[in-house]
Amino acid sequence: MTMRTILTALAGAVLAASAVPAAADQHEPSTQDRAALAAAIANANRAEDQARDAFRHPAETLAFFGVEPGMKVGEYAPGGGWYSRVLGNYLNGEGQLVGLYFTPENGVFDEEARAGIRQGAATFPARVAEWTGRAAEGTAGLTLDAVTEADKGTFDRVLVIRMMHNMMRMNFADSELKAMRDLLKPDGMLGIVQHRAKDDAPGDYANGSKGYLREKDVIGFVEAQGFELVEKSEINANPRDPADHAEGVWEMPPTLRTQRAELRDLGESDRMTLLFRKR
Repeated sequence: MTMRTILTALAGAVLAASAVPAAADQHEPSTQDRAALAAAIANANRAEDQARDAFRHPAETLAFFGVEPGMKVGEYAPGGGWYSRVLGNYLNGEGQLVGLYFTPENGVFDEEARAGIRQGAATFPARVAEWTGRAAEGTAGLTLDAVTEADKGTFDRVLVIRMMHNMMRMNFADSELKAMRDLLKPDGMLGIVQHRAKDDAPGDYANGSKGYLREKDVIGFVEAQGFELVEKSEINANPRDPADHAEGVWEMPPTLRTQRAELRDLGESDRMTLLFRKR
């Protein structure tokens, strides 16, 4: 083999390696942690949630994001607490669960909505305690305009579950992601699950107003905010979703806004699942 052939082969290997995001194997939960995660998902306090497990794959998703029981985990926009109940069951006494709430003062929300956001953050520990029995001192609520220097660099994971479209359509995704990046440790990870538009979906459909975003747009946007893509997964993919609904993702189960019979048995929306590292 000539030197030129060797150099060409080496160059090809380098290019191939650079085209594949770095693996996250070192962050995968241990066998023991997976057992704890399975128990958290099977807990009786999730009895009303479990019907969605087949579509939302919480065990596989949290394992992919490398969430472990002793971590400090931020859940963005917890809402009704579907993932909060899983995390509240799963994180142990050393772990911390922090509900991260919209920045109220960003020009989008009226006075009543701002008050509701702050109230949601203030009552999050009590609600998680009521849902799961988790001690309130292991849980906190935080609006992203209230991040202190003591908060910065202390989170192992921040999870954004089906919320990127709201951030994008309300035009504050950049500032919210900046705050999340500040919260993460130097090796901290951002996990995103998001309704996925088709690659060729028009911009006015894939701008968040219909709930769907193009995967390439999300990756490019998040990387521009100081993150690098580690890995992506098809855990939450649903190729049966046509992702072309006139009234957006809310036509799909479980919302079924338009009650279209042909959508009832398709499962939930097609979703991207992305893992980023703070850069």
